[in-house]
Amino acid sequence: MDFPAFPDAPPLFSEAEKLEMASAKTGAKRFRELINEKTKSYDDLFHDLYPIDKLVKGLSRLYDEVMQAAWQRAGLDLEKGVAMIAVGGYGRGELHPKSDIDLLILIRDGAEPSAEKMEAFITFLWDLKLDVGHSVRSVSQCAELAANDVTVITNLIESRNLSGDPELLANLKLKIDVNHMWDGRSFYRAKIAEQEERHAKYQNTAYNLEPNIKECPGGLRDMQVIDWVAKRHLHTHRLSALIDKEFLSEDEYIQLKGAVASIWRIRWALHMTVGRKEDRLLFDHQRTLAKIFGFDDKDLKRNVERFMQGYYQSVAAIQQLNDLLLQHFEESFLLSEQEPDIEIVNERFQIVNGQLEIRSPDVFQKTPSAMLELYKIMGEHDNIQGIRAYTMRALRDNLDLVDDDYRNTPENTQLFLDIIASPYRMTRALRSMKHIGLLGRYLPEFASIIGQMQHDLFHIYTVDAHTLQLVENLRRFWLPESRAKFPISSQTIRHVPKVELLYIAGLYHDIAKGRGGDHSELGCVDAREFCERHNLSKRETDLIVWLVRHHLLMSVTAQRKDISDPEVIWEFASIVKDQEHLDYLFLLTVADINATNPTMWNSWRAALMRQLYLETKRALRRGLDSPIDAEMQSDEHKQRALEILIERNIDMIDAEEIWEKIEEEYFIRSSGDEIAWNTEAILKHRPSTKPLVAISSLGGRNFSGASKVFIYTPIASHLFAVTAALFEQMGLTILDAKINTTTDNYSLDTFVVMENLDNNDTNLYLDKDRIEIMKETLIEQLDSPSLYESVIKRFTPRHLKIFNAPSTVHFVSQPEEVWSALEVTAPDRPGLLAMIGQFFMEQKLMLHKAKIATLGERVEDTFYITEDNGDLITDPVRMDHLCNTLKDSIDRFSQATEQ
Repeated sequence: MDFPAFPDAPPLFSEAEKLEMASAKTGAKRFRELINEKTKSYDDLFHDLYPIDKLVKGLSRLYDEVMQAAWQRAGLDLEKGVAMIAVGGYGRGELHPKSDIDLLILIRDGAEPSAEKMEAFITFLWDLKLDVGHSVRSVSQCAELAANDVTVITNLIESRNLSGDPELLANLKLKIDVNHMWDGRSFYRAKIAEQEERHAKYQNTAYNLEPNIKECPGGLRDMQVIDWVAKRHLHTHRLSALIDKEFLSEDEYIQLKGAVASIWRIRWALHMTVGRKEDRLLFDHQRTLAKIFGFDDKDLKRNVERFMQGYYQSVAAIQQLNDLLLQHFEESFLLSEQEPDIEIVNERFQIVNGQLEIRSPDVFQKTPSAMLELYKIMGEHDNIQGIRAYTMRALRDNLDLVDDDYRNTPENTQLFLDIIASPYRMTRALRSMKHIGLLGRYLPEFASIIGQMQHDLFHIYTVDAHTLQLVENLRRFWLPESRAKFPISSQTIRHVPKVELLYIAGLYHDIAKGRGGDHSELGCVDAREFCERHNLSKRETDLIVWLVRHHLLMSVTAQRKDISDPEVIWEFASIVKDQEHLDYLFLLTVADINATNPTMWNSWRAALMRQLYLETKRALRRGLDSPIDAEMQSDEHKQRALEILIERNIDMIDAEEIWEKIEEEYFIRSSGDEIAWNTEAILKHRPSTKPLVAISSLGGRNFSGASKVFIYTPIASHLFAVTAALFEQMGLTILDAKINTTTDNYSLDTFVVMENLDNNDTNLYLDKDRIEIMKETLIEQLDSPSLYESVIKRFTPRHLKIFNAPSTVHFVSQPEEVWSALEVTAPDRPGLLAMIGQFFMEQKLMLHKAKIATLGERVEDTFYITEDNGDLITDPVRMDHLCNTLKDSIDRFSQATEQ
């Protein structure tokens, strides 16, 4: 293959072009033409695979000439006591196509350069449509700010003079020297604190599905932290100098430079494609960039996977070396002057000032099992704060010793089980093992999910990051602070017989993702092999395999089925079979939902999980041979409601008079508390003929807000359509809907709603004014409904547009045919429920109940319907017509909302 012959350096402006730009006669339009001409040549070189480091540094030099020409054009080159300084990333001499250009106009103390000229200079840069950040300060002001702000001192460390008096910057650098402020130790501590805070914003994982390539763990900022600390403490201005100072090996330096170059290429392509500064690798950008980077198979999903796996490899390398170097820096900067406090663990390991280390360089070569023993010891001692850098480096250099024989050695399998059962820092150990590469070597099946994409909005992490987050969530259930948010989980985890079995099931629950087929079934094979290799008992093995096979069962049952139906509870309990399996499955499910996407855990899902757990617990106590029937459940709910109403001084006769007119289905599927709330609201509402709207909150401040909206109004075919449209207009998502009727032609509708994820309003239950506005709006519209076409015309949010698949609509059979169940799976779109409600109205269908499940980018809803006279829909021709017509309507609707 012939590669193009590259110039030694990217093109800069000619002398004639620089003179033209520096002339006051040259307008902004001509100036932009010259810039665009040169920057286009840089993009062309990028497409020709020109070395990215030369492009990034070359573009910085190009803009140096732009800034210098604009400075001269404004006449500032003739001013005394003023200089133009490049700071930040631009100060490093690194610039991507749309990056910020950060400038400091530095003034000698007491000097008064022309404010008019400086204003003209900045205004002209804005006219050029450059993203310039600037500040105007004296030398003393800069020094004062730098002394109190680590961000300012960091920017100034990387400053360089572009034009003007060079002595100004030299004087400033003397004032901000380590001898006057921010010595190496304090600067290191501050940058570490910054990094920890930044990483926490991204859940401490580099494996987000839409990562920020600059700010995420393993991103470019992590590389810069290494550079900043080295410059401040070691006085080095080249990363390669760390090799001479024995902080980096040559191989590590090459690996680090290669990883940075890879992310630089991605960032350049991202800026070039989007046409503005953008550091988020959003799903739609991933598709475009996959093509730019040569992944052009017909399988778009596979192209994105391959592109992103390359990205994850790069950030993993940066993160690994960031951990290693910062640990090395800490030992050199902070621990070197401490009196050594040595605790001998055994002949292989010792703890020095809280840091675990090997006692000789060849420990892992002589005793390969010590690689796992290292983490066992880490989990047994609560005084270990970290692992020494040279120990981590030695471990990494000996990973090739982990082969099939190693994996099957009983000593090693027992060590791994000991790690899983660690009393301290178990998840920290697993993350460290993953970062260094040991976990993937020891469990090759885990290596196959590292960087494995999940193409939906339900998940926000790659499979491996999600898996380790799940295990960490299980560990957090032990913490006192979890009791408020996870009361049942915090109590239950203390009573499971062997909690490490739960951790193993968590490690393997998604192990087969990305292989095709049912990952739950495929994962059972890997889980069983792990259990047998680690000599677990048959009972323990069967439990772990059962959990992997059924890890989605509880979530699916709670979110997609009517768990107020005794038949559904009995069916679920029949699979669970006993309390022990229920406890393990409940814990795994709650941890799984929270590890999938923290925003998915809200008061509604918490209530569903709690209800399913408690109802199943009751069913198991009662015995599977004695299931509760519908009539018994109805009586229990009524009795509970009466107890509440009596406490509130409500006349029982009045309450029972209302109940006599309501269909029995309502009492079966509504709790006693809900029946009491509805009954009291109706009695207080009488004798008004206006629609009744009542709202109550679910959960508390520990959850995302969800609320129940109860509507009591005369039966009308437009009811669901109008209500769904109004909720959409108010920025609310319907999570559940129950529609019941009375013999005097009233409808009792209960909707569970919560704020849209994109909505920035406060949670519903915290805002009394909002509740009153909702009530007034609903009452007004239900009393005299108006058209709601505006909802259907709303545009689809960016993150939903990229996921568009044909809808599916079909009828499903039920154990007891009370209503006809219509299942709809479709891309999530604003106004979808309103559109479906309108369809029911046009087709003269009566909606009795709806189970709404929004899973990331798609909805999986079940509507329980009849003909408007109450008859079941059984005619195959009628059923086909409804399915086909609704499917076509949804598909057209999905396309229309994207335009």
